[in-house]
Amino acid sequence: MACSIKLSSLSITHSNLISKRDYNQNLGFLSFSSIPKSKNQKWGFSYSIKKPLYISRIENPKAYEADKSQSLDLNIELPKSQVDGQRVKIGIYFAIWWGLNVVFNIYNKKVLNAYPFPWLTSTLSLATGSLIMLISWAMKIAEFPKTDFEFWKNLFPVAVAHTVGHVAATVSMSKVAVSFTHIIKSSEPAFSVLVSRFLLGETFSLPVYLSLVPVIGGCALSAATELDFNMTGFMGAMISNLAFVFRNIFSKKGMKGNSVSGMNYYACLSIMSLLILTPFAIAMEGPQMWALGWRDAFSQIGPNFAWWIVAQSIFYHLYNQVSYMSLDEISPLTFSVGNTMKRISVIVSSIIIFHTPVRPINALGAAIAILGTFIYSQNTMFNRFPSVLFSSSQNNKVIGGTTMLMQLLLLLDQRELE
Repeated sequence: MACSIKLSSLSITHSNLISKRDYNQNLGFLSFSSIPKSKNQKWGFSYSIKKPLYISRIENPKAYEADKSQSLDLNIELPKSQVDGQRVKIGIYFAIWWGLNVVFNIYNKKVLNAYPFPWLTSTLSLATGSLIMLISWAMKIAEFPKTDFEFWKNLFPVAVAHTVGHVAATVSMSKVAVSFTHIIKSSEPAFSVLVSRFLLGETFSLPVYLSLVPVIGGCALSAATELDFNMTGFMGAMISNLAFVFRNIFSKKGMKGNSVSGMNYYACLSIMSLLILTPFAIAMEGPQMWALGWRDAFSQIGPNFAWWIVAQSIFYHLYNQVSYMSLDEISPLTFSVGNTMKRISVIVSSIIIFHTPVRPINALGAAIAILGTFIYSQNTMFNRFPSVLFSSSQNNKVIGGTTMLMQLLLLLDQRELE
């Protein structure tokens, strides 16, 4: 069965037989195909829907051509129970993600205050996560990933960047307040645009570039007014930003077409990062320094110190694992919003728990930087993936013919930029 709707020069077609190659998962809810590169070439588009489309039987069906003066809307609504269930699921993911991240940052800072060995602390975090996943695979709690040599080869540059970013962030937190580290880390979009523009040759729209102004300005204002400013802590956060940008780039290039789940992908990443980091941690600090520092910390704090180390290692793995798992369930736009809110929750909670002194001008800089990050994420996702408006996390939205046309024009504009 096939049906066709004709709207002047715009045709919308749907068929039961949709070829697999026409389906573009990156665009989410709608998939466009047969889009010409020439402006003079006539074009049409097909769409496919992830959720089943139920069509009730109509007696004596007839085909009509819509009058040109009338607008035609195609409305597709999902059952309310399914929409509510998706909202609850996303809410649970966000609550767990933010909660685990806040707890990790608190314990991580407490450990670093008493035991200032960021290289060992970073290594223990990766080792704990790797051990958790190895046990899960052995006990068949989690499905063992099906990987090959090509997978590990593509994962290696991702693991290197992840290792550098993780260690640099930990070094930063050992020197400055948690809130300051996360304020500086909110400038990651600026690094992303610069690297993508000058090394990869990507182009961005004017709103994307303008959204970097509050990001950079807010971070600069916050750094200039920080009461306990430390250059090592500042540079650690900046290096972490750059490393995570490269991690994201390598991950996009190396994981195309890979069927490994988000949870197993992060587990493999942790194992490889652990193998990379361990020899460097030994060279930078060494067992002798670790033993002396352990005795001092244990004598001052007592048995609770051991629990702090265990807690920060476990919560580090759990919050990262949940974030990777959430990417399998929500759209990139929803994820970026959640990541911005997560940073706010970490900054506020750390200021309250550690009684970090904050001047009004410093708080203003942080607010500007975070707001700029939020605006950047919206502009970037809308610029690259306009169909994210109809992602699987927003299936409760009604799709109108006018909105579909707007979405297609945005996609054509992006194709011209590429």
